Amino acid sequence: MENTTQQAQPGMPRLNEPAPAFEAPTTHGVKRLEDYRGRWLVLFSHPADFTPVCTTEFIAFAKAHAQFQDIGCELLGLSIDSNYSHIAWERNIKEKFGIEIPFPIIADLSMQVARAYGMIQPGASDTSAVRATFVIDPEGKLRAMIYYPMTNGRSIAEILRLVTALQTSDAEGVATPENWQPGDKVIVPPPATAEEAEARMQEGYECTDWYFCKKAL
Repeated sequence: MENTTQQAQPGMPRLNEPAPAFEAPTTHGVKRLEDYRGRWLVLFSHPADFTPVCTTEFIAFAKAHAQFQDIGCELLGLSIDSNYSHIAWERNIKEKFGIEIPFPIIADLSMQVARAYGMIQPGASDTSAVRATFVIDPEGKLRAMIYYPMTNGRSIAEILRLVTALQTSDAEGVATPENWQPGDKVIVPPPATAEEAEARMQEGYECTDWYFCKKAL
């Protein structure tokens, strides 16, 4: 009898669930997800080394590395290239652009990490990892995912802002409005009952209506 069983493909990772575990070679030695326990982590993929859009992104990540470190967040790149390719590309960026890449890059020739994180999308790229960004919290939970097309680079400032906003929401039990920046007012969670809604307008917040109230931190 013909065996029609197919190997199950891993599903897409889901927000607020444990991020897929990995152990992979990088330009800084073998790295595991558990190595980052207790720190925030931005795991980001790029289609290939020695490509112009990716080069601009890596330069921007390198320039912002100290800012990510200041908020307790590590950076970890990935592409389906070898460590030799990664090292050569890093050296090229230093030689041609004067920028050193301070964070590790996963060499995912087996595509195990890329598949686990849903980075391989045939509709966008047949053999390369699409531009995907994953924010993982200190407990190893996946907190945010951002996907970009092959042709357009990411805003590294937005990723830094997002991690800072997530940290603020966790610490203060609040939400943050569009384009929130540190120092801006935050959104108080809306009331859950009619009684709480009635009381909300007298609780001292800056309220436009019962469901939309802000406060300063």
